[in-house]
Amino acid sequence: MKGTHMAKVNLNGIFPPIPTPFFNGKVAHQQLAANVEKWSKTGIRGVVVLGSNGESVYLSEEEKRNVIGTVVKSAPKDLVVIAGSGCESTEATLKLTCDCANLGAHAALVVTPHYYSNQMTGKALMKHFTFIADRSPIPTILYNVPKFTHITLAPDLVSALSEHPNIIGIKDSSGNIQLLSEFLNQVGKHFDVLVGTAGVWFAGLTLGCTGGILALANITPENCVKIFELLKKDEFEKARKLQLKMIPVNKTITTTYGISGLKAAMDMLGYYGGDPRHPLLPPSEKEKSEIKGILQKADILTG
Repeated sequence: MKGTHMAKVNLNGIFPPIPTPFFNGKVAHQQLAANVEKWSKTGIRGVVVLGSNGESVYLSEEEKRNVIGTVVKSAPKDLVVIAGSGCESTEATLKLTCDCANLGAHAALVVTPHYYSNQMTGKALMKHFTFIADRSPIPTILYNVPKFTHITLAPDLVSALSEHPNIIGIKDSSGNIQLLSEFLNQVGKHFDVLVGTAGVWFAGLTLGCTGGILALANITPENCVKIFELLKKDEFEKARKLQLKMIPVNKTITTTYGISGLKAAMDMLGYYGGDPRHPLLPPSEKEKSEIKGILQKADILTG
């Protein structure tokens, strides 16, 4: 493999995969910068821009570059910026990955190409991810999200890719503890395994995950950070109770209502969420009322 060891990126902690805010159909850069500034004061390790929650599939190439630029410029120097760069073709993925590097991102999150899912064999994916990592100016992170790609990265493939010096970790959004455990079993300590859904945040940390890229951290980063900190101090019971308290919030807002619900919750909590980009629809007033009730019950929203 051609890659050489890159500067280590610290992935210990919480990374909200931040939504892209829109106003009148255009990217709202001022509101995006304000959101990043607010998140940066909550104890998170960094942010992920242009992940699944960032509606990246609805953005033009120019919009993607501009969004990354805004996030990098508005982030404090100690905040790690990970940018989603996965596209359907290897060439397009490499181009966007290089753009991410040139714009100042610290690492690239590369989702599995999936349109031709039947042809995405282990051999094809090995070649794809290796090609990117060999040529990327910044470290790359694998992104396993079967919910959207309908492809599950096999543990033996991840193990092989983990030996590449420029592939530093994986975000696993499967929510499957068995699979998460297999990833942890088959990679070395040099390779970071990140929890990709808040539903298994506590469990993933107890198994040995480094950190988490959690949609829930967009609306309650403090609680996600607290679970992380409690477990570092071996305060398992407090962490367990807080995790259980967060489960209904995660299920209702991020799983049931998705990006639209997440943005509505952000609007209720002092961030700018706004509407999703079409064809996604904003939640109804009844759905917003349910979201508000869930936030209040979990003591995330007061009043």
